[in-house]
Order: sequence, then C-alpha cells, then structure tokens
Amino acid sequence: MREKRKSSLSTTIGDRIIQFNKELQYNGTLPEGFAVLNPYLDNPETIEVMAAFYHKYYNDNDSRRFIIGINPSRHGAGVTGVPFTDTKHLENDCGIPMLSARTHEVSSVFVYDMITQYGGVATFYKNFYINSPFPLAIVRKTPQGTWLNANYYDDINLFAMTKDYMIASLKKHIALGLDTSEVYILGKKNAIFLEKLNKEASLFKKMIVLEHPRYIEQYKSKEKQLYVDKFVKVLAAKSIQFDKV
Repeated sequence: MREKRKSSLSTTIGDRIIQFNKELQYNGTLPEGFAVLNPYLDNPETIEVMAAFYHKYYNDNDSRRFIIGINPSRHGAGVTGVPFTDTKHLENDCGIPMLSARTHEVSSVFVYDMITQYGGVATFYKNFYINSPFPLAIVRKTPQGTWLNANYYDDINLFAMTKDYMIASLKKHIALGLDTSEVYILGKKNAIFLEKLNKEASLFKKMIVLEHPRYIEQYKSKEKQLYVDKFVKVLAAKSIQFDKV
C-alpha cells in the first residue's frame, strides 16, 4: 500500500492548497522590466476552477510526492491556477471547463500525454503534487514593448530578489503534507538553482532531475515518446516500492 500522511487536521490537502493559492502575493522588488502576474487577482474564475480541481483530486490527506517546475506560464497556471494545465486540458482531461479564457500551453501537452500513460488524471494526482519555487507567473518586457514568459533564474538580480520568497514558498508547499525524501525537478537549469536553495534551507533529501516538458515539446518532439516512457518509469518506481511494503 502507498504511504498515507497521518494527520489530525480536519482539512484536506486540497483545502490547504486552495487556501495557499488564495493567499498568494508577491510584494518584493523586481529588476526593471520584469513583472509578476497573479491570476487569482486578475480573473475571479481562476479561483473557482482552481478550487474545483483541488477539491476533485486532492480531497484527502494522503502524502504526495513533489514535482517542481520553474514558475507558471502566463498561458498555463497563469490562467487556470493549476500547474502545467491550460484551459483545454483542464476541460478535456479534468472535466472542469473555464468559460472566461481559452488557452494553449506547450508544456501541458507533454504533461497530460505523460499523465495518460501513467494511468490517468485520478491516479496521477493521487500520487503527485506539482508546483514551483516561484508560484506566480513572471513576465519580461521586450524592447518592442511586448511581454513574454520569463524564468526566475533568467536574471541574476531577479533570482537574488526572489530567493527568500521562494524558500518560504517551498516550505509552505512541504507543510501541505508532501513526501520530501525524493522530489522531481523539471529542467536541468532549474535544478542548479534549486540546489542552491536546498543547500541554504535543507528542504529535500534527494532531487531527481528530469527534462522540462517545454524543452521536450520544442526541441525533442521527434523523441517525445522516449521521454514520456522515461518520466513514467521514473515516477512509477517509488510507487512500486510502496506497493511492496
């Protein structure tokens, strides 16, 4: 049997995630040309669909393993409030329509193909929780005046200014009731910076690095199935160990 979190809390892990998201804000400084998007303030429906998702798939107190991305995309969790989930996959795979927006996000295509092979959304989300060290979308202004997705590590000053906030956020994620003996890091560069955070704050015992879904979709699309197989094998390994206990 897989491990369960023994908790005296009357709330579920889903309740705690929803509350965490509702309280999200970033009041720190940013380098010139960067901005933070908070979907929970920008679109009231985001809170509704996010809450529906976590009530549906996290309505328990079971311990889950942590998959750590970079920071949300403005077309994925930056709209839906659910990491690596655009509105199309939220509706088609999770059965939760979003009426006020319609988005397509590259990374979510890989993630949901992988989730399907893993065993489907109910099985996957019963075992895993996905989020990021910086849980809000970051955008950067181009010389032409348009805004593009940015990563927290794209600028050394951005990382320095957000480092303490990210450590605090990761501690809050862990406090939801996550298994930190092994965590899965999406993106090799992401892993370099998370190692710095982990060295300072001692958050995780072991970090397993996987390729970022966006990288796979954009640069390794012809080999995509190999990566899907790899993800499923790596993520299923510990579940098999639990079943043998």
